[in-house]
Amino acid sequence: MPQIERPMMNRSVEEHIKYSLEEDIGTEDHSAAACIPENSVSAAQLIIKQDGVLSGISVAKKVFEILDSDIQFDVLIEDGTPIRYGQIAFKIKGRARNLLKGERLALNYLQRMSGIATTTQKYVKAISGTSTKILDTRKTSPGLRIFEKSAVLHGGGYNHRMGLYDMIMIKDNHIDFAGGINEAMDAVARYQTENGLNLAVEVEARDLNEVEQILKNGKATRIMFDNFDYAHTQKGVDLVDRTMETESSGGITLETIRGYAECGVDFISVGALTHQIQSLDMSLKAI
Repeated sequence: MPQIERPMMNRSVEEHIKYSLEEDIGTEDHSAAACIPENSVSAAQLIIKQDGVLSGISVAKKVFEILDSDIQFDVLIEDGTPIRYGQIAFKIKGRARNLLKGERLALNYLQRMSGIATTTQKYVKAISGTSTKILDTRKTSPGLRIFEKSAVLHGGGYNHRMGLYDMIMIKDNHIDFAGGINEAMDAVARYQTENGLNLAVEVEARDLNEVEQILKNGKATRIMFDNFDYAHTQKGVDLVDRTMETESSGGITLETIRGYAECGVDFISVGALTHQIQSLDMSLKAI
């Protein structure tokens, strides 16, 4: 499956930032308005307080651009760069009230995205030296998918499908509702023909018998080995014999992931990249 590349500064990103600013500011930031003169100018810098991988700089910059186009934003460290405690990622200067209005939102994006990028890089490093690629999943925070999947890219991972529209995945419930693997795969093939589509098709296998059924049918791009152990994953890879792409998924941890990569699967999808992460510590301080 080709890497999904989407420009970060598209309409959905800007709309999300505008909505989030409205949610936070409401009628006014009364704290800043009460104690800081309207035209007061100040400067601040983003201080890294935890080692990891930086993600969200471009988003933070857009937050302040939307708030005040006169704000000066100087990037010192780019997205996707390893960072260390004490480093300065950017410096910013402009009307103090507007710096304060954007501070928390910019940090919310930066801390979460950097946490995802950092977690992703740990998984990538755990399988270094193999040909397997780390994929994210659709287990993302509602409304934040483009941010979280961009952070996975910054951490060295790859994006699985962005949604239900850009790839067909035949999972266990699809198979059961359709009446079986062949019924589901044949129906998908007809659907694509009838609708002029040419989407990649992935089929979930729950055991080696289902792997054989998928291979025999042949109307798929990739087989997912769902919750297979090492031995069954290796047998599955041998059965497929490079005739389709292979993916391992389900319950794979940082401690177990290398064993799956060494079985020779093309991809390993890890939901934990986006739904079991800890935000990276950083702060915006006046200078």
